[in-house]
Amino acid sequence: MKNTFSQCFILLFVAACLTGGNPAFAGNKDRSGSAGASELLINPWPRSTGWGGANVANVHGIEAMFGNVAGTAFTRKSEFAFAHTQWFKGSDVTLNTFGFTQKVGEAGALGLSIMSMRFGEIEKTTVESPDPSLGSIGTFTPSFLNINLSYAKAFSNAIYGGLNVKIINEAIADVSAQGIALDAGIQYVTGDNEEIKFGIALKNVGPTMKFKGDGMSFRGFIPGFETQSTIEQRSQAFELPAQLNIGASYDFKFSDIHKLILAGSFTSNSFSKDQFGIGAEYSFREYLLLRAGYTYEEGITEKKNRTTAYTGPSAGLSVDIPLNREKGSSFSVDYSYRDTDPFSGTHTIGVRITL
Repeated sequence: MKNTFSQCFILLFVAACLTGGNPAFAGNKDRSGSAGASELLINPWPRSTGWGGANVANVHGIEAMFGNVAGTAFTRKSEFAFAHTQWFKGSDVTLNTFGFTQKVGEAGALGLSIMSMRFGEIEKTTVESPDPSLGSIGTFTPSFLNINLSYAKAFSNAIYGGLNVKIINEAIADVSAQGIALDAGIQYVTGDNEEIKFGIALKNVGPTMKFKGDGMSFRGFIPGFETQSTIEQRSQAFELPAQLNIGASYDFKFSDIHKLILAGSFTSNSFSKDQFGIGAEYSFREYLLLRAGYTYEEGITEKKNRTTAYTGPSAGLSVDIPLNREKGSSFSVDYSYRDTDPFSGTHTIGVRITL
């Protein structure tokens, strides 16, 4: 056990050193905006967003498919969840997410989640009809769709690991882009009462994506030819927003009634600023859970220097209703809020069934 702990500690230490020294994983501000598929960075689940995603080391079940896929290995039998997010309330952008995880005996746990992002209807404009108020020529509806397929396994009573494959689709009426990405994660549990946890997750690693479709072509004249031809333009390929997350947590169990978990995380972003997160979760009889968190990045405390709509604070709560105490099944309602400026925050509400 001591050797295993030492190896995990060395792994986390080396990863931290690499993130601090490698420009590709050092929150390079000069590369901001040059990546695509930024929806991969949006956490659609209410429990983990309630404490700012700081629970990299102790996230379990379906929500681990976003935070650290190794946590899906803690699925008892079956887990189902649905969540609805009003992203930047007032922007009319919504996310709907469904997922389930299934224990498959000693082989581990399988998971599937689908996140759909909608932007509402947008008026079409052209060079000939630039102003919809003078006459509409129709609308189009952009859509983002991410499908996650995961597998995780307990390699011992202390080490858990998992892989997550993401299928990415972005589309408007006549242009779309498809891609694939991979997540990998490890969680390590130690302590006399398993109160100490460490986690590391590498996310959104994959080949570049490129937009294609009829919208990339137009009818025009080629010099030297009298007839019109279809001319196709080529879009520039873009990279995915890779991340490396490192986290730790500690459980304070005061009695069978009260429990407090403190967690912290560090996120190294390839195309934006690095982030530090802290969070806490208080549990009363495991029926009522209250959460709060704060995510910090350079310049976030001053509006003139802030480069994100998020201001840092987040909070949330869950109400768990037991369905069968012997089997450990339950039904829960979850909610989270993330403060933003501008807009009126990001609100997420969801339900979860654990069998």
